[in-house]
Amino acid sequence: MPIQVLREEVAAKIAAGEVVERPVSVVKELIENALDAGATEITIETREAGKRLIEVADNGSGILFEELPLAIARFATSKLSTAEDLFNIRTLGFRGEALASIAAVSRMTLFSCPAGAKQGGKIVVHGSKIETYEPVGLPPGTVVRVEDLFYNVPARLKFLKQDTTERNLINALVSRYAMAYPDVRFRLIHDGKVFLQTYGRGEAREILATYYGVEVARQMLEVDLEDADISVRGFISPISLTRANRKEITFFVNGRWAQDVALTSALLQAYHTLLMVGRYPMAVLFIHIAPEAVDVNVHPAKAEVRFRQPDRVFSAVQRAVRRALLAQPSVVPVEWSNWAGERSRQVIDPAWQMAADLKASPTEEKERLNPSIASEASALGSGVVQPQQNSLPGHHLPLLRLVGQVRATYLVAEGPDGLYLIDQHAAHERILFERLMREREKGLVVQPLLNPQPFRVPVTKVEEFQQYVGLLHQWGFEVEPFGQDTFLIRAFPALLSGSDPVAALQALVDAFEEDESLLEKEVEARLIARICKRAAVKGGQVLSREEQEALLRDLEACESPRTCPHGRPTMIHLAAEVLERQFGRRGSR
Repeated sequence: MPIQVLREEVAAKIAAGEVVERPVSVVKELIENALDAGATEITIETREAGKRLIEVADNGSGILFEELPLAIARFATSKLSTAEDLFNIRTLGFRGEALASIAAVSRMTLFSCPAGAKQGGKIVVHGSKIETYEPVGLPPGTVVRVEDLFYNVPARLKFLKQDTTERNLINALVSRYAMAYPDVRFRLIHDGKVFLQTYGRGEAREILATYYGVEVARQMLEVDLEDADISVRGFISPISLTRANRKEITFFVNGRWAQDVALTSALLQAYHTLLMVGRYPMAVLFIHIAPEAVDVNVHPAKAEVRFRQPDRVFSAVQRAVRRALLAQPSVVPVEWSNWAGERSRQVIDPAWQMAADLKASPTEEKERLNPSIASEASALGSGVVQPQQNSLPGHHLPLLRLVGQVRATYLVAEGPDGLYLIDQHAAHERILFERLMREREKGLVVQPLLNPQPFRVPVTKVEEFQQYVGLLHQWGFEVEPFGQDTFLIRAFPALLSGSDPVAALQALVDAFEEDESLLEKEVEARLIARICKRAAVKGGQVLSREEQEALLRDLEACESPRTCPHGRPTMIHLAAEVLERQFGRRGSR
């Protein structure tokens, strides 16, 4: 095929593919345009998750009637004029591609009127072709209506996920911009129903409550660091509030939502040694830096940034987060069993622990925080101790004799083939999971609540939670709507009596995933596993001798006692032969 210049409509669709990947991309570009226009009120409305309609209305500065054709032209912008301006960008948009790209893959109508103008204008564009251009009377501001997204590139529609997922992406985007711009009133409407509304009062924590829920917002720690020309502000979660993934870590750089692996690493480093493996903090951090010190012209969707002095920025983030963590009150003391008659309580103070971290070398840090860690690691490395998990015979456990509890977290038991170290939390998860599965087959016993308990779901997750209400009912949870984002728990499985039903359902909401390809049985199993995880006894919880014995006997009766429902080991086995070798009873290895 000979080389040829692409037709304008083909080139426009190619360019649109870089900017408009899915409905949330359209919402992002239009919100950023509205913010650049100085809007203090922004309303976003969608139908069919944005595939049928996306409409964004604002009260910003508006566009002159004679400039409307330029507004939808490629590379037309009022935000820069020279190449040098690219290195001093103070607006969210600057490429002049957003409206042109959106118009190339939709039927777009643009209404706009500047403040003080006698009249506004209307322009209708279908697939980059102008259909209508006329003056009309309008209030000040701009309305962009995007209909039939990807109507002329149907292959792109096939790559979109289910409506729930696409709506959730829009919910998350609008919520994050609402937190970044608390002085702006945001209103988000899906299919005629209001899903999010903020009041522009400048109260960031109020918006946190709307997005995460009141209880989470109350726990979040405020971050505030000023370092020369860099400032880091926002909110982070305490070490007691974590998630199973990085999805709730958000950064804004100069008002722009930025995705940066190095920034996330700096945040996680600040939590070093404080979180369990596989757990991540929640964070919404706003970094402000001189525009010339950051390059935002890295990605067509403007989702990535590059710093001229990255080490300074990352250091500022780490120090800001550390300072906020150090400032939090000490955690509640953990009760321990009396050991050697010397002490019955040990206070684990994260502030003291982090202060030690800042001064200690990696080896000193390990030894200070837990003197057994260094010796244990050394022993494992030299082959002195070898946990023998694979040598366990058969599917079930042998009869075990309880020895005791260690650090209020692990049970020590003796079996005919050696020593067993059992994680009480993982073991109880397995026990509850199998009991619920058995009771489901025979008929669940349901415990009605004398006083129904309200359960508030973050507004951005209400729709997803509603999909599980029917399934929860089958498992003994009687839940009914009680307002826009609140549900009433009227009953729950009697097997979980003694646990908090609100906390159990919160575990489900916290762990929502986007994987929609799971079979129904897999969804049920994961749902129940998450609930059992929250209801199970915790590490650090002292158990009486009778409770330890009961836990051991119940674990022995399980069909799959060696792992929790999530696949984590419930125990480590030290074979008798290995112990004998370590003590020199069987000669050298």
